[in-house]
Amino acid sequence: MRCYRSQTAATGRLFAIATAGLVILAGSGWPAVVAAQPATQTARPAPQAARPVAPTAQPATKTAAPSARQKRATEGAGLRDSVAVKSSLDRSAIWVGDRFSFIVDVDCSNGTDILTDDLSRDRLQVDELGILGVDQTREEQANGHTVYRFTYHLTTYSFEPAAKRIGEMRLRYYVRRPGQRPEDIAPAGEVLVPQAMVFVRSMLPDDPSFAKYRNERPAMPRMAAFAMMQRIGIGLVIVSIVPAALWIVAIVGRVRQRRPRLSARKLRHDERASLDELRALDVEAEAGRKEVFDRLAALLRKHVVGTWGVSAEGLTVDEITSALSAFGKAEASAEATSFLGTCDRARYGKPEDLPSRSECLAAIDRVEQLIGLGRA
Repeated sequence: MRCYRSQTAATGRLFAIATAGLVILAGSGWPAVVAAQPATQTARPAPQAARPVAPTAQPATKTAAPSARQKRATEGAGLRDSVAVKSSLDRSAIWVGDRFSFIVDVDCSNGTDILTDDLSRDRLQVDELGILGVDQTREEQANGHTVYRFTYHLTTYSFEPAAKRIGEMRLRYYVRRPGQRPEDIAPAGEVLVPQAMVFVRSMLPDDPSFAKYRNERPAMPRMAAFAMMQRIGIGLVIVSIVPAALWIVAIVGRVRQRRPRLSARKLRHDERASLDELRALDVEAEAGRKEVFDRLAALLRKHVVGTWGVSAEGLTVDEITSALSAFGKAEASAEATSFLGTCDRARYGKPEDLPSRSECLAAIDRVEQLIGLGRA
């Protein structure tokens, strides 16, 4: 068994050696065989006439036309640099109550313009500042630029906060076109107006804990002469009160004196002229009759004042009655107050209660009799 296995192994080794030798011989002889073969020539194809190539039909691609809004947005984005905005202050620090100016300069070019309503007084955002007024100027320059200047006049009356802020504003602009109406203006874009800051100064220290408003040194005692002068001054003030009080009493007495009466001749002349004017009025219309009763009431009150010195202009009918009764003119007071009541009803009553033309003329005659009765 062992001998059989030895023979099988030897046979396998011999077969492997023989195979390797054949492979080596084949590899070394193959280049010679290839070199002995005749060279193969490959004929080039003859050039052919170029044939026209039919164009290939491509599917048509539809591109949506931009809308008017997109066109304006694209146009506005390109014109953003054509609107230059600059803001400034005429002073950076103020005292309480000082007036200062916030200035906005706008430079428009390339046919652009702005909506001035965006820079109105109501659009300005301020912090504890008062707006006193706004000035606006517009200038057309030779180079085609339009320059605006808005000057806001401001002030403040408060310390807090120490830094007063002026907020930024949004300013819209548009492209000017020939024949464009104001209501057809469509904004093409907007720019920002820069904000600003102004500081309030004060003589008081920022930290009240370190402030010293009083001197800690005690007050110096006054000299004896100055102490005596204080007592003398108080005595003089007391003495001067007496003549001042007497002077005031005299003035009040003069004011309370009755006003001087008009002369009887002057009063009679004025009353006669007033009655003639009343008879010349047109009493056919309601307005004319109301005017007659109005002037009759004024004439009668003036007669009471001129005859008895009673200020009847601002008195009611009852008050006039009491005043005339005090002068012993009870009969005249009854007649006068009755007629004044008639005048008030005609002046302030309903239109249907207005006296007629004949009643109006009779009222004029009655007043003439009352005036004659008063002189008796």
